[in-house]
Parts: sequence; C-alpha cells; structure tokens
Amino acid sequence: MTRVRKGARLAHDPQAQPAPPAEAERPAHVKRVIAVASGKGGVGKSTISVNLAVALARQSLRVGLLDADVYGPSAPRMLGVDGEPGFGPEKKLIPLEAWGVKVMSIGFLVDEAAPMIWRGPMASSAARQMVHDVAWGSAAEPLDVLVVDLPPGTGDIQLTLVQKLKLDGVVIVSTPQEIALIDARRAAAMYIKTATPILGVVENMAWFVDASGARIPIFGEGGARAEAVKLGVPLLAEIPLDMALRQACDDGRPVVAAAPDSASAKVFAAMAKLLG
Repeated sequence: MTRVRKGARLAHDPQAQPAPPAEAERPAHVKRVIAVASGKGGVGKSTISVNLAVALARQSLRVGLLDADVYGPSAPRMLGVDGEPGFGPEKKLIPLEAWGVKVMSIGFLVDEAAPMIWRGPMASSAARQMVHDVAWGSAAEPLDVLVVDLPPGTGDIQLTLVQKLKLDGVVIVSTPQEIALIDARRAAAMYIKTATPILGVVENMAWFVDASGARIPIFGEGGARAEAVKLGVPLLAEIPLDMALRQACDDGRPVVAAAPDSASAKVFAAMAKLLG
C-alpha cells in the first residue's frame, strides 16, 4: 500500500465504502470549475493545467488548481512547491500557494517516489475529498476559478468527479497524431454522455520552429482543429514544441511567469483570456 505522510492527510479513510450518490455540487466558495482532460497520457495535459491556472491568476483572478491525477501527480514539481497542507476551520485542508495559485495535490500527502497502488474506489474517494474537503475560498474572498487537472482516460476518477462535482466545462487536450486523437474522441464522448459542457480543444506539440523560423508539424497537422469542428467547439490553442516550456516545467517555474515572452507563454495567456 502507498504510505501517506504523517501530519496532513485526507480527512476520511479513502478505503471506506463510497457515499450514496448525490447531486453534483460546486465546492464551497468557488464560482467556476474548469476541468482539463485528455484521452491518454503523455499529451501535456498537466503542463497545460498548470500554466492555464497561473495565466488566469496573472489576470488578477483568484485561482485554485486541483491536481486530481491521483496516480501521477505532477503539479507540485511543475510549480516548484512542496509541503504538507495544514487544517483550517471546519477541519478542511488549507491548500498550498505558488505563483498566485492555491494548489492541492495528492503529491503533497505521499512520498514523491511512492507508487499509488490504489484501486478505483479508493482513488475516486481521495479525489472527491480533495475537491470538497479543502478550503479553496471564503465568503469574503471566493475563488473565481478552480482548474481541475484530471487523470488521463475515462476511468473511475473522471466519472466520479463529473457526477459529484458541478463542472462549468471541460477542456480536451490532444496532440496532432491520429493515435492521440482517437483517445481524445473517446474522452469527448464520455463528457457528452455525462452532459458535461466541452469548452474547447487544445492541440499540444502542434509544431516545432527550426533555426530558419519555419514551422514544422512533426506530429501531423490540423487534427485537433478538425475534431473541434466536429464537436462544434472552439480550438482554444495550438501550443508549439518549445524549449522554454520544457525547461520551465523541469525547473518548477510555469512558463507564463518564467518566460512570458516565449511562444508558448503567449498562447497560454490568450487561452486564459478566452476561459477567464
């Protein structure tokens, strides 16, 4: 089993029997909830979630980021933040803060190298608790936007959250190649079936700019745009393969703050204006 750090921990035993189904509701003192999803791993969903959250915060919004990717939490490393959340009033966890964003992740509660050997109900319960048992805002200072970085795919955690969490919409992330788009279609189909609004599609790794300045679409071209048209939603962003973005993630510094003039940072800023 995965060892949970001493000190801050989930308020209830995630292995307990799940609560009876209830109507989806928004976390207390949160105005809007936007989920970021993908049909498969490795398409840059967490990178987009982190930079979208920070870009929204740079627009003077109160922003939270929930890293609901229980099996592969990466927000702490990408944001360069570590620690153990404490408890506040009503025994709710107090999120850590980084780059103007309130952050909660299972990565704060377990050792970084520990494998998450949790069955679906246990992981779903943990994700649900991180939504509703965290002090995201207050009556005086409600959160404007909570960005939820979902796990890849269409499993238990995603289904639990769309049923229990009142989402204002979901952003679908894909890369241009057909194998990624196939899984993105599956993800979109799940959100359509659960009556979750799809806010738009983001194409990551859209192209690479060579030394001459030419754009080279090494993974294909136009796939995400075509999928957005089929879904009747906007293509929110085309994010290039950018050395500044990769380096910023490795350094724990969101590119929108570390290199605001980079190509990818400008795309994130424009996307935040569309979704803010």
